[in-house]
Amino acid sequence: MPEVQTEIGGKIVKLETGGLARQASAAVLVTWGDTKVLVTVVCQPLAQDPGYFPLRVDFEERFYAGGKIPGGFFKREGKPSDEAILAARLIDRPIRPLFPKGYNE
Repeated sequence: MPEVQTEIGGKIVKLETGGLARQASAAVLVTWGDTKVLVTVVCQPLAQDPGYFPLRVDFEERFYAGGKIPGGFFKREGKPSDEAILAARLIDRPIRPLFPKGYNE
């Protein structure tokens, strides 16, 4: 896997690509200290112009990543929490203006 490393705030940030999420158009695994984040992008041409920029951000923080396993009968993650929805909006808002005008894939 190709990787790039740099130091930010006294910690090494490592960016790796090509090893995970091969069905995505692009994927990067970001490692900073003990934290790992998988960022994926999927692009496809649209059949017709929807009249708006079709960007969707999904933020998923898995319980098991933080050492929390849901109890009870249902062990699945369930729907996104309010915090996950707000985090997705915080990601969406600053990156939306970075796309070129008319980009609709």
